[in-house]
Amino acid sequence: MLRCLGRVVTIFALCCAIGLQWIVLQSVAWTTMIVDYAKRAPLRQAIEQTFDGAHPCSLCHAVNRAKTSEKKSDVQPASAKIDIVCVKRRIQLFRPWLSVDYMARDFSFSEFANSPPVPPPRLPLS
Repeated sequence: MLRCLGRVVTIFALCCAIGLQWIVLQSVAWTTMIVDYAKRAPLRQAIEQTFDGAHPCSLCHAVNRAKTSEKKSDVQPASAKIDIVCVKRRIQLFRPWLSVDYMARDFSFSEFANSPPVPPPRLPLS
């Protein structure tokens, strides 16, 4: 139960953070305007009056005022930014390349063509 309540509160907070409440209120305002105008005129004319912008209701005015005041509070005064990051930082992850001079070895055929050395003679047993 507590987990479900936590999810609902989180979803509600995210919806308010992205401004979904103004979309919902504007939709409610448009729906009530269409219903009110449709009582006095045909549906097509009621829809035209609702969305033409010349006949806003009190809820539309309230939503517009709230949106503009929210935008004004979001704007922060321009101030000089302090650059905290050092631009000329150098990070060296690998050691610099060092060339290694290996000993030169001659692997020519002449070196392997010689017969192995003869073992030393054995002393005769007395």
